[in-house]
Amino acid sequence: MAQTASDRRSTVLFTAFEPSGDAHAAPVIAALRQRDPTLRIAAWGGPRMRAAGAEMLGVTAEDGAMGLAGLAKIGLVHRVRAEAVEWSRKNAVEVHVPVDSPAANFPVVRALRRMGVKTVHLVAPQLWAWGGWRIRKLRRRTDLVLCLLPFEQEWFRLRGVPAAFIGHPVMERRLDAATLDAEALQLPFGLPRIAMLPGSRSQELHANLRSLVDAFSILRRKHPQAVCVLVAANGNLRELARHIVPLMPDGLHVQVGGLDAVLHWCDLALNVSGTVSLDVALHAKPMVGVYGVSPLSLAVSRLLLRSPVRLLPNIIAGRKIVPEFVPTAAGPQAFAAAADGLIGDVRAAEEARAALRAVARCFAGHDSGFEAAAFIDHVRRGGGTEPRELDGVVPAAEAARATSRSQRSP
Repeated sequence: MAQTASDRRSTVLFTAFEPSGDAHAAPVIAALRQRDPTLRIAAWGGPRMRAAGAEMLGVTAEDGAMGLAGLAKIGLVHRVRAEAVEWSRKNAVEVHVPVDSPAANFPVVRALRRMGVKTVHLVAPQLWAWGGWRIRKLRRRTDLVLCLLPFEQEWFRLRGVPAAFIGHPVMERRLDAATLDAEALQLPFGLPRIAMLPGSRSQELHANLRSLVDAFSILRRKHPQAVCVLVAANGNLRELARHIVPLMPDGLHVQVGGLDAVLHWCDLALNVSGTVSLDVALHAKPMVGVYGVSPLSLAVSRLLLRSPVRLLPNIIAGRKIVPEFVPTAAGPQAFAAAADGLIGDVRAAEEARAALRAVARCFAGHDSGFEAAAFIDHVRRGGGTEPRELDGVVPAAEAARATSRSQRSP
């Protein structure tokens, strides 16, 4: 490792194992640096964490790293755990922030807690969906869980786990309609306009892309003027998409990035489950959420999954407001039929848009990066984690920020 000499400055250590974790951690790191420029922030993670100002100890959150499978992935986790222990012995790590990926992060959490390092989980494990028996394990291995979904705070607190809702970075983005209008003019012309969002991980493309493309082909036979833009998160995933589907159907265009412009342009999204469904909800566009699995995996999931709905906007709404196939062994015919139902039913599409706007309002007023930084600093300084103490953290931080701003004003 590049770092050899010990550094006894107060330190917060982040570990992220997926591109989504890299994205979640970056604004928190930036907010921590703004809050206390003397604080040392080190990380195993990805390029966004580096850009936010973290001292990188290893790259673990690029798509290539998470493309590892089986023994290779287990080896990565064991290596990071060993290196994190060695590094923490030489440096004054006060708080460890494991970002999402509980299966990968828990071995690191366990090892560092034995050394007296505090733990603030960034992104609550989805125990409310499945694996509720793991709550005792989480209770032992956390000082605080930072929740990105509005119902999670109460769910965890009722089970004795300190928790705080901080909002979600996806839902905090400000959309500039004029800019998006201009960008949308560069996109293909046709009706209906469909956004295809196959995910930000190679595994998601392998599991879902072919069926999503086939669903569009079915829709195009009924709607010959239909157009579709497939958004690849990066160039590598664009090439993977072309490898999985070498011959794209007429009317389907592939581009890298530009997600907000495509969602502004589209009438409907065909998307995988996960965070991208919140991107679609932010734009209040009807969607069909999918995640394909084998029949065996589907049978197992039916035994384990407790929530009656599994797509995030539906979970937050507490009911099925948009069609979902999560998980599913169904094929493109089912996805196309659900999409065509929204295309052909103006009232159903408008009801979905209204319900998605209500979902977005659940996140209003939050700044997840700022709030996460305030809670991490609170735990680092020995603050209490009883609900009444946690509920005062963000108001106190907001007051301090307002005072600082007024003192800087001319």
